[in-house]
Amino acid sequence: MSKVLLFGEPMAMFTAETEGPLEEVELFRRSLAGAEVNVCTGLARLGHEVSYVTKLGQDPMALYIKNFLNREGIGTEFLTFDPIYKTATQLKSKVSEGDPVVAYYRKGSAFSHTSAADIDQIKLENVELVHVTGIPPALSLSCREATFRLIDRAKERGITITFDPNLRPSLWESEDAMIKVINEIATKADLILPGVSEGLILTGTDDPEKIADFYQNLGVKEVIVKLGSKGAYVRTESESFYQEGFKVEKVIDTVGAGDGFAVGVITGKLEGLSIQDTITRANAIGAIQVTFVSDNEGLPTREELDHFIASHQK
Repeated sequence: MSKVLLFGEPMAMFTAETEGPLEEVELFRRSLAGAEVNVCTGLARLGHEVSYVTKLGQDPMALYIKNFLNREGIGTEFLTFDPIYKTATQLKSKVSEGDPVVAYYRKGSAFSHTSAADIDQIKLENVELVHVTGIPPALSLSCREATFRLIDRAKERGITITFDPNLRPSLWESEDAMIKVINEIATKADLILPGVSEGLILTGTDDPEKIADFYQNLGVKEVIVKLGSKGAYVRTESESFYQEGFKVEKVIDTVGAGDGFAVGVITGKLEGLSIQDTITRANAIGAIQVTFVSDNEGLPTREELDHFIASHQK
């Protein structure tokens, strides 16, 4: 049984080979997308046992995803297949600056039909940490119930819960619903990882220290506010500090950087690193990831990570 559990929707991603509007692109390259599967991949590459709770269709893209998970050494014992609904996909534009345009094809997907009853089938023995994001509760009401069921079951067993809001406003029925649900999940988490722009939406301020105040007042023990290329602001029960990020020569694609950051935080906690060393690792993986087009291609092995940190520290 894996020590880390993640719950989410993987998608076959088709990235444009040429720049321009998606409707004009002729050629696409296939890869795998999904915040939670990115984190799974990063954890596995750093040698951690991780299992992925998801539901796919019975279709070629589902087999592609299953093969990817097997190849990366990610546990698939909680992978189920739906005979009716299909695996989600997405298109992503190619850009030389700014963020790419992403078109989702996930409404009514197999995963969106996940229910709380599905979560009840999962064994949580030996699980040390459950990582959740704000994406599954946006996909459907049944996924929302499933997310809360997983969190509540983990809390009953004393399992550490880390939470990345990962806001996707286009997937929610309203911004008010998004804010309410995300902040309700936060009250149940041990650690939350909002980006500074997400903090503005969720708390009404983009001041990292006030964002930390907001979540600690809700009872969250640790708040780590992601500041992009500037690094992170950290607030634990006993200390608070800013930590600078790493500089990279060229940013290729910012998608997946936050997931890489989460990998650094989770593995640092699992390995008992100091909070400073944990954030150094998180910043490093985020920086590595922005130099790759794919959402998870650049996630490093331990050797690659150690080399990056050693060669970039002052």
